[in-house]
Amino acid sequence: MKIAIVSQYYHPEPVAIPTTLAEELARRGHQVTVVTGFPNYPDGRVYSGYRLRSRQVETVRGVRVLRVPLFPDHSGRALLRMANYATFAASSTVAMAALRSADAVYVYATQMTAALGPQLWRTLGRAPYVLHVQDLWPESITGSSLVSGRVAQTIDAVLEPWLRSAYRRASHVIAIAPTMAASLESRGVDRAKLTTLLNWADESPIQSRDAPIQIRGSGERLEIVYAGNLGDLQGLDTAIRAMALLERPNHAHLHLFGSGVAEPQLRELAASLASRNVTFHGRVPPSALAAVARQSDFQLVSLRDLPIMRGTIPSKLQASLRDGVPVIASVGGDVKRLVEAFGFGLAVSPEDPGALAKAIQAAISLDGASREAMARRARHTYKTTMSLEHGVDVIERLLETAAQEGKP
Repeated sequence: MKIAIVSQYYHPEPVAIPTTLAEELARRGHQVTVVTGFPNYPDGRVYSGYRLRSRQVETVRGVRVLRVPLFPDHSGRALLRMANYATFAASSTVAMAALRSADAVYVYATQMTAALGPQLWRTLGRAPYVLHVQDLWPESITGSSLVSGRVAQTIDAVLEPWLRSAYRRASHVIAIAPTMAASLESRGVDRAKLTTLLNWADESPIQSRDAPIQIRGSGERLEIVYAGNLGDLQGLDTAIRAMALLERPNHAHLHLFGSGVAEPQLRELAASLASRNVTFHGRVPPSALAAVARQSDFQLVSLRDLPIMRGTIPSKLQASLRDGVPVIASVGGDVKRLVEAFGFGLAVSPEDPGALAKAIQAAISLDGASREAMARRARHTYKTTMSLEHGVDVIERLLETAAQEGKP
């Protein structure tokens, strides 16, 4: 098939799904073109070696990539972030004219605005599209610190009709968790064209030339790692408070890798609690994180207690299971059910420092054999339910079905 992939983020940005999907589809013999922006995520600054222009075509690891202009930003300022989303939506809509011969379009919808171009072109009788929903809108906007009050209500009122239209015109809609699928169905998505597919992690080997980061302390200290966005929705204040509640704080250490809009407040909280068992490492390259994962005893998965979060499975869960690292989850909904069903870690309800502290104490008490059993279950769960091969098989079939529906 001739497949177009529309994603605001793409390699060299650290977003695995659209990049690995494009490369695997190309490896399987499909003709793939990616429409994306100029790389600027997660700092909001255009990467070295790139400069904004009307368009740029390049070949990235064997895949044709068409880059279109956008307003680079990843700040906590609502107007700037909206400009970032809107400019990519407009540019990619125009760029779709160059892909009129595509058989089917895949939309990576971590921002639903990426669906605007495929939706418009489908209305004009062009290629059908498969919508891969990563974050539920408008809650991802109105539930964050970007907007509040009447502004949030206005955004809800404006986006709801458009979102329903985008779902309705899609040939198929993919949800990344069972609760998200149920929510999409309640918003009018036909169950017959709705599939639940857990995301996969980046499975490409990472070669690091950097000096490895050492997190191992002395003695039998439990090393817990969180790697990802330090944002409002992650609820990491709960983890910092839990570390302060441990009976023996020196028996566990929490390592935070990454940055985000909530980082200043989290650092202030750790300082106010005089937390000696919490370390902020800042942002490090993915190659360094691979070595850190091998040293950690548990990976922390944390989200706030919001309805939208109950149907969200953060990518760090898949990365942990891929690496065979058990998790401590302070998350409700689907993540909590997965941990309890497959037994690859410990799970508690979100935003409960006392419960999380007890889970960490339980992890400290586990012997080596119990931890190794959790690690084996983690690897098995990933291989059987979340792997790249399984995910691409499903998406390839959906694109083939869409392409058949789109033929005159």
